Amino acid sequence: MKSYFYLLMLILLSVGVQAQHYKYIDSTKISNIARYKVQVKANPEKQLVEIKKYIPQIVLDIRYATTNNFMHRRMYSVARAYARLPVVKALQQVEAELKTQNLGLKIYDAYRPYSVTVDFYEKTPDTNYVANPRLGSKHNRGCAIDLSLIDLKTGKELDMPTPFDSFSRKASANYPNLKPLQISNRELLKTVMSKYGFRVLSTEWWHYDFNGWEDYELLDVPLQWL
Repeated sequence: MKSYFYLLMLILLSVGVQAQHYKYIDSTKISNIARYKVQVKANPEKQLVEIKKYIPQIVLDIRYATTNNFMHRRMYSVARAYARLPVVKALQQVEAELKTQNLGLKIYDAYRPYSVTVDFYEKTPDTNYVANPRLGSKHNRGCAIDLSLIDLKTGKELDMPTPFDSFSRKASANYPNLKPLQISNRELLKTVMSKYGFRVLSTEWWHYDFNGWEDYELLDVPLQWL
């Protein structure tokens, strides 16, 4: 009985939080906690799983759980990274291959609730860098990862074209006027990620979408509820 009451309260809270964000899109296109659980029951592959539990050695730098981001405020209440199960399994393969080169992954962001995408857009409505909430983001589907490479011996990030969340032209996945080492590191990340089913976003060298993202619904489930 208590568990039923708790679930009911979560659903009611979810509806209240989400309602303010549906001025851009029909609310029936966004799954709340109740719809998400139904979808996972029908297809366990749709489960959002915590990346760190599947890849313990992976490094997290969840910027939106801090004030060190372009919004200059905390957008997440927990510093965790989640993605759909097939996405995380693919990341396991990426990490395993990189390890043979004494490299690893650092994750900045993964699954992102739809309401956060709305907040991003209302502050910076530039769809070169921020998803249009009328369409939603691959992050909202649990099928996009923001990441970089690290040296496993030193723990330091490799030299990349720009910092994470840079809105400059240099952040483009194919920007040519860079140091040779930056281009080499960017292309290495691109090669390994594409090998295991990811495609880089043209305007952001750190952003990778998982092939088949269309099969996953847009979600607005807070990270602390997962």
